[in-house]
Amino acid sequence: MALSRTPLFNACAQLKAKMTEFSGWEMPVQFSGIKKEHAAVRDRVGMFDISHMGKFFLQGPSVIAPLQTLVPSDLARLVPGKAQYTVLLNPEGGIIDDIIVYLQAPADNGDERVAIIVNAATCGGDRQWIEEHLDRSAISFRDRTLEQALIALQGPQAISTLQPLIDTDLSTIPRFGHATLPLLGSSAFIARTGYTGEDGFEIMVDPETAIELWDTLFNAGAIPCGLGSRDTLRLEAALALYGQDIDATTTPLEAGLKWLVHTQSKGDFIGRNILEQQQNEGVSKRLVGLQGKGRHIARHNYPLSVNGISVGKVTSGTLSPTLGYPVALAYVPVEYAKIGQTIDVEIRGKFYPMQVVKKPFYRAG
Repeated sequence: MALSRTPLFNACAQLKAKMTEFSGWEMPVQFSGIKKEHAAVRDRVGMFDISHMGKFFLQGPSVIAPLQTLVPSDLARLVPGKAQYTVLLNPEGGIIDDIIVYLQAPADNGDERVAIIVNAATCGGDRQWIEEHLDRSAISFRDRTLEQALIALQGPQAISTLQPLIDTDLSTIPRFGHATLPLLGSSAFIARTGYTGEDGFEIMVDPETAIELWDTLFNAGAIPCGLGSRDTLRLEAALALYGQDIDATTTPLEAGLKWLVHTQSKGDFIGRNILEQQQNEGVSKRLVGLQGKGRHIARHNYPLSVNGISVGKVTSGTLSPTLGYPVALAYVPVEYAKIGQTIDVEIRGKFYPMQVVKKPFYRAG
């Protein structure tokens, strides 16, 4: 089956990107090297083609209210120009996907307008799940995944790199704020969000503008980055990867996403009874951060044990380029989730100690 390609595929190929298959897309995994790209984002500014991510646009007299039934977060708190990171839940409280909901300015007729960015791997399932639970006679749903490109510009120099192209003062857009602004003669949806642990923006534009923007940012000094450095950056910031660190069998309370669950301020939603039970009785497992020594990497699915007793498996792991030591995420029984707990990881038949530490491993600034 042929892989899909983003509008920026040729631009990435011209820069000699190493390509890989990812969720049905042919995507750049690295350009100059994962370590160099990682350092560029931490120290300066990097740019990523993330056009493969799902892009949904909803409009109707009331959109937020019905969306409230699909997520544990209180979307009624949103005002136009703000966004909420949250999760779609199944009836068991498991995470169907982690998403960002952006409330846009009302339409000319007063309709609510919402944009939702979802993961590429779950795009089709998310679209079906959302459409099944909304009144399609009252809400228009448009999947613009293939119509729009998406570039992430990340790093401490993100504002200074993008600002010459934008008349509006970008520093006035708060974290998780967003705006639709003129850019290179077109209209761009610009959000101060990202997946690297650094300041930055995610910029949605039409394909032709995206190609011009990619070249302009490159000429301004932004370093092209691939999925490899995106993964090490997000892991240092302890940001979950769907399909590894969170999935349909894990709840937001187990995944350390308690701050997304607003049972006190909102009404019923799918999975609420399970989350309320976990709030009252506690969870049996918890996603923890693990820190090791040396250069032995605890990779995905490596076994974990305490005193020879199996306590789980690694969900994500790497040798942190910024910190210089191994870090990992893993679900373990709550009795082993305390800060300071030593847990052994099995790597090629040998056992290496890691310690439960506070997340995130790295914090900007």
